[in-house]
Amino acid sequence: MKIIVIGSGIVGSSTAYHLAKKGAEVFLVDRLHDGQATAAGAGIVCPWISSVNNKDWYTLANAGACYYPKLVSQLKEDGESNIGYGLVGALAVSNDDEELNVIEQTARTRQLETPEVGEVRRLSGREARELFPPLNEDLKAVYVSGAARVDGRLLRDALKRGAEKHGAQLYTGLASLEIVNEKVTGVHVNGEVLSADAVVLTAGAWISEMLEPYGIGLQVEPQRGQIVHLKLPDQDTSNWPVILPQSSHYLVSFEDSRIVVGATRESGSGFDYRVTAAGVKEVIEEALFVAPGLSNSTLHEVRVGFRPISADILPLLGHIPAVNGLIIANGLGASGLTMGPFVGNLAAKLALNEKLELDITPYYPLRHSQNLKHC
Repeated sequence: MKIIVIGSGIVGSSTAYHLAKKGAEVFLVDRLHDGQATAAGAGIVCPWISSVNNKDWYTLANAGACYYPKLVSQLKEDGESNIGYGLVGALAVSNDDEELNVIEQTARTRQLETPEVGEVRRLSGREARELFPPLNEDLKAVYVSGAARVDGRLLRDALKRGAEKHGAQLYTGLASLEIVNEKVTGVHVNGEVLSADAVVLTAGAWISEMLEPYGIGLQVEPQRGQIVHLKLPDQDTSNWPVILPQSSHYLVSFEDSRIVVGATRESGSGFDYRVTAAGVKEVIEEALFVAPGLSNSTLHEVRVGFRPISADILPLLGHIPAVNGLIIANGLGASGLTMGPFVGNLAAKLALNEKLELDITPYYPLRHSQNLKHC
């Protein structure tokens, strides 16, 4: 079976990898836009203490988090071990005991159903700083040992290499669909027509403009995120836990004395690929409030990414009924690196007409959109 995947972010790379491992003939096509969300994302894998109150979101996010150990094992078998994945735990931090009580209870409830949550433990401020030394001394924490972090760029590249090892071919260029008699028959790219039995669209924040010429009104908007990378010279930050304040910001540590802090959530930004003074100010101020010990760190770089945001926080996953062979896997928003590899696995199964392990009805791509008007 010949399948084309358009978009090589975390979802597309995962889709291509899983398809190629199953023996499909795979073409992975990407224009390589500036601002791909995967390249800028922090890579937090810990849905169990999220403040998102949506059952369908949690179902997919939980499945995504639990899928990581299997994926890491598969990639290692394919010779890919450098993906920046670490089971480092997380600290949900606050100076409000009642707030921490709610977080702890939520984590313990979910722990009963999901052993991957790991140990759940209440920590004093001193105990929290033993795990993350720069932390504000007024903040206490709930510790969740099953939380992890992953480097989105490294994971994406490992999935692409893994797909190539299993025969996938990578193309760089602007792709457009070929639709004949309400069936997708291939893709135009670089003046060439690639034929296909199915096409999986994982084009991130650019998917709406890609489908518009065919009258498919998919509701996905770009949301700009600015994320700051700090360096702490001579500090081993490799095993520091993820820090989750009770806001949309976070701190994530990696092996190379690097701490990622962020991020802005700028709806209505369009594709304005700029680092702004206000964006950096917001991120740095929040980070230094939570972890004043980072005040002497080095500002290493600032990344910008465009999250693909759906109308209701849920991803878009499934077939487009009016176009046979067209599959959408998109709209993961800020949860891309939590859900993305697992969503890619589901998309691969959809393309191969395999049975799925969960009901994807809540993620129907056109639930807020107009269906096909013309081809």
